[in-house]
Amino acid sequence: MTKPMLLAEFQRLAPLTRATTLDGLSSAIDLVAQSGPASHAFLRYQWFVAAIAAYGGNARTIVVEADGVPVIALPMARFGPNPARLAAVPGCYWPFRSFPASVAAGEDAYAVLIDQLAGEINALRVGPVYDGDPSVAPLLAAARAKGWVTLDRFVADSYLLDMAGAQTAGTWPRNSTLRKNRFHEKHLGEHGALAWDFVTGAGWGPGAFDDLAAIEQHSWISARTDGADAKFTVAGHGAFWRAVANDPVLADMMWAAVLRIDGAPAAFSFDINAGALKYAIANSYDPAFGKHSPGKLLYYRNLVRALADGMTTVDWGAGDSGYKSVIGAERGPAIRDWLLVRPGLPAMLARPLRRIWERSGQTPTRAAAAPAPDAR
Repeated sequence: MTKPMLLAEFQRLAPLTRATTLDGLSSAIDLVAQSGPASHAFLRYQWFVAAIAAYGGNARTIVVEADGVPVIALPMARFGPNPARLAAVPGCYWPFRSFPASVAAGEDAYAVLIDQLAGEINALRVGPVYDGDPSVAPLLAAARAKGWVTLDRFVADSYLLDMAGAQTAGTWPRNSTLRKNRFHEKHLGEHGALAWDFVTGAGWGPGAFDDLAAIEQHSWISARTDGADAKFTVAGHGAFWRAVANDPVLADMMWAAVLRIDGAPAAFSFDINAGALKYAIANSYDPAFGKHSPGKLLYYRNLVRALADGMTTVDWGAGDSGYKSVIGAERGPAIRDWLLVRPGLPAMLARPLRRIWERSGQTPTRAAAAPAPDAR
């Protein structure tokens, strides 16, 4: 008679981890995004579909599985001459270009991912992303452990507003600010009837995007630039955001506060809501009403509504720090572009190019903006 094994005698086996490269964008992207941190929940299949459709490229996806469960999905699109074998993670410039990874993805999963990458490409561009990005930081660590060269260039500092903390401390929003806002609203109302609307979910029809584009076409971005950075116009990134809204989950995360004067759109504040975190993507207003600060009035109303909805933090990203500091935002993690170059001849060629890559970015505004040399 065989003696039964005691529970303590069983040995837990390490999960079987493997990577597969697929042509196109894998449906596993959504499965992984759902198991990742809330801050990265918008990195869904349709997000990358929209990026490829709007900005071009032929996509491939590396999917890493642990015991048959997808834990990392890395979309990438080739760029440059074919013999160079260069690829980049697709996406929109803001809030960042990262990729979905489950919170359960361990070092072994990233090690397998790096091995798979080495057989696919010579170099991978990831970014811009924040320092400490939960998907990219372990990817960088795994790459360095296997002899890859990692080059970074500084893009900007981010700015974060801890609304919940400031409200608890009694410093936001200040009563003096609210009084000034009421004064400006009163005079802004002399131009016509004011209406404050919010757009999300099923509200993202063509008309909603047209309203935001109309505001941008009257704004400084069209008057002073070529308009390429506008978020919702045909000449800007309008095709991307309209395609993103085809995913109901992403449409529910997309949020706009809109000010109308006598029914005509006059200002907007556009965000992505990711759990308790709000990414402030774009703000714009018609300068015809600029004397009464319509943009400021709108984003204060927007953030007060966000607090009421249970949101705690606003990520303002990069850009003009002036009004962000006035509203209470403080400097957050640095934002960087990364280039990962595989060992061998590609790495040998990349090392002399480090300074060129760094100089192609912005000048850091603080010493802490540069990563430690041993982290590269």
